[in-house]
Amino acid sequence: MTDGPLKIGDVELGSRLIVGTGKYKDLDQTRSALEASGSSMVTVAVRRLDLEAKGGDSLIGYLKDKGYTLLPNTAGCYNVDDAVRTCRLARELGMSGLVKVEVLGDDKTLFPDVVQTLEAARILVDEGFTVLPYTTDDPITAKKLEDIGCAAVMPLAAPIGSGLGIRNPYNIEIIREAISVPVIVDAGVGTASDAAEAMELGCDGVLMNTAIAGADEPVRMARAMKLAVEAGREAYLAGRIPRRLYATASSPLQGVIGSRQ
Repeated sequence: MTDGPLKIGDVELGSRLIVGTGKYKDLDQTRSALEASGSSMVTVAVRRLDLEAKGGDSLIGYLKDKGYTLLPNTAGCYNVDDAVRTCRLARELGMSGLVKVEVLGDDKTLFPDVVQTLEAARILVDEGFTVLPYTTDDPITAKKLEDIGCAAVMPLAAPIGSGLGIRNPYNIEIIREAISVPVIVDAGVGTASDAAEAMELGCDGVLMNTAIAGADEPVRMARAMKLAVEAGREAYLAGRIPRRLYATASSPLQGVIGSRQ
């Protein structure tokens, strides 16, 4: 099976790993981790970032100078109006219409409010935004988001920042089968094996922040995640062997001396 770049709307990405820019100890560590990740798209929280800052001594200036594709997100929004207003603000300040939409249900679980997510996505698609919604791992909701016109769907693996990995791989597989737009696992990844599993399930990409920024050595973890996403994608394209209850000999037994004929 051949492979190509990840395409989201009109954007083509050289890496299937999307990374966040928060929680690092300083700008130098942020830069080093982003470079080690090999990512070409990074997500930034619009409500927490000075989008008018310029130059390499600011995060937004560095990201623009290096040519990263910016994915503004609506982190911290708990209703439709705030999410839509935040996306409009990002576009007014010169960012593209590519947006990650988060409408959270509460500040304890940080689970998405599905009803409000659907409404915010509908409004933003109608206004010409390229919408990537953070959602639950519910296949029905994922299909509704695709039908609205979202350019990708981003189901959680587990609660944001939990590091629990993919709690329901079967739902992720169903979502992958049910929709034709890219599926990007977002939230809950803890280590490289989680990222590899997401890719082996057929997901088109993985988005993470805490798993890298919260590691003891963020730069090393960023490099590990890069390799895990690549390895998982290659394994998916290669096609794994079927699972069997009993052993299967690695070498053929036919014609071997002493074998039963």
